Amino acid sequence: EGEDLSGLPVEDKLKHCIINGEKKIGNGAKKESLEAVLEAALVTYTPLDLINTVLLDGMKTVGELFGARKMQLPSVLDSAAVMKQAVAYLEPKMEKVEGSRKGTIVLATVKGDVHDIGKNLVDIILSNNGYEVVNLGIKQPADTIIAAAQKHSAHAIGLSGLLVKSTLEMKYVIQDLQRLSLEFPVICGGAALTRKYVEDDLRREYSNSVFYADDAFAGLHIMDDLTSENGAREARLNEGRVVKQFARAAAAGAGDGIISTERSAVVTRAPDIPKLPFVGRRVRTDFDLQEVFSYINDTALFKNQWQLKTASATDYTRLVEEKYRPIKFELQKEVAASRLLEPKVVYGFYPCHSQGNDVIVYDGFENPREIQRFTFPRQREGRKLCISDFFEPVGSGRVDVIGFSVVTVGDRASAETKRLFESGDYTKYLYLHGLSVETAEALAEYLHREIRKELGIAGDDAPRITDLFHQKYRGSRYSFGYPACPNLEDQTKLFAILHPEDIGVTLTDTFQIEPEQSTSAIVVHHPAAKYFVA
Repeated sequence: EGEDLSGLPVEDKLKHCIINGEKKIGNGAKKESLEAVLEAALVTYTPLDLINTVLLDGMKTVGELFGARKMQLPSVLDSAAVMKQAVAYLEPKMEKVEGSRKGTIVLATVKGDVHDIGKNLVDIILSNNGYEVVNLGIKQPADTIIAAAQKHSAHAIGLSGLLVKSTLEMKYVIQDLQRLSLEFPVICGGAALTRKYVEDDLRREYSNSVFYADDAFAGLHIMDDLTSENGAREARLNEGRVVKQFARAAAAGAGDGIISTERSAVVTRAPDIPKLPFVGRRVRTDFDLQEVFSYINDTALFKNQWQLKTASATDYTRLVEEKYRPIKFELQKEVAASRLLEPKVVYGFYPCHSQGNDVIVYDGFENPREIQRFTFPRQREGRKLCISDFFEPVGSGRVDVIGFSVVTVGDRASAETKRLFESGDYTKYLYLHGLSVETAEALAEYLHREIRKELGIAGDDAPRITDLFHQKYRGSRYSFGYPACPNLEDQTKLFAILHPEDIGVTLTDTFQIEPEQSTSAIVVHHPAAKYFVA
């Protein structure tokens, strides 16, 4: 800060701009714009040489700093935005030369998956490190992905997905490539993937190369090898064909095919059944956004969404207090003023019973009629839990109660993040996407507390909001797609009960909720109900 950089060689000035994510350099009268420094460099470099030697060398340093955990993702995106601006300035001055890019990759989020943040981060890193990226977007079927790879003569196909189901869709793409005798290397990434699945299961499906990339820079290193001419390409391709043997866990009770419906011995009857404030569904839109913000899980926001997880513990604490918490507060103020987030919920209460592994939902207490039936999986080992265990069974003499909820912060944030990504404002894109997703989670947490108050069971709540993130309250809320109730198709039953279309929330044909910044839940009051893996 305040250092006189005017005497630096022009190459070092440009690298300084990229590594520090700054579009100006110097102070006061000596301050120069990025474009002015580029013009000075063009005296001795052609535009293409400037990109390939000086600018890409700056991005290489950024990658090394990230790999050494000395730089966090938001700062990497600042650097990428400077790189994009520099290249955009130089491109009109370049003759279109074949081979001016290092290579081409076709990127897609696979069929049925609406999540694009991971794929777009790969796009940002690769496109600003010299690669041509054909970004097909979300929910892409295998034939579209393969056709694009053929059309663009891609050096590789990149497949992304957040959902467990997406790992199967990746397998279908690879099986189609094999069936068509195509040879595109495939790079797979996403939250639900494991190295074992890619390097063992997927490699068994393909006679060519499949790679696992756990972040955007891993994808960059693979692409660098695949486009090199010094032997690294063949070595990398050979590695991508090697099926790695991982220990295969035998599924508990696999093969007998018998699913137990016997209630878990560890779940006793609830001490009481709350009195419902009403039966049926209600819509609420009268939320104070600042109050909802107070329920944001900062650890989830900073470590998972803004990806500060690579920082050491001491660096993390310092970075959050000095840089990222102030950014969060400023963004919250901006979002509130522009009404980008619009909290809306629909929730409801209903009488219910359990029957084996089913939960039967009734329309009312008088002459009850079954309106929906949910079937949940049961653990085969250990406590042998099932969500149905937390409700009174048919014939018990007591009628139980259940809650349902769908919350959203609307679709304006999705439109704005799309605009930010396309305009090259990468860091703001990451910040706003993360804040909007975590605000939806905060709204779910806030509504769950309101539901406990309405049920008269909020007396067990921990006094601090941060303790609520660890289920320090009576009961639980379960969301479809998670381990205790993994069947996403059951969303259709919850939607039939609550009709969240009234608050602008819909289901895709693969049972994903749209807008992305939305979530649904089953609310259980039983004190023993906590998260478990079925």
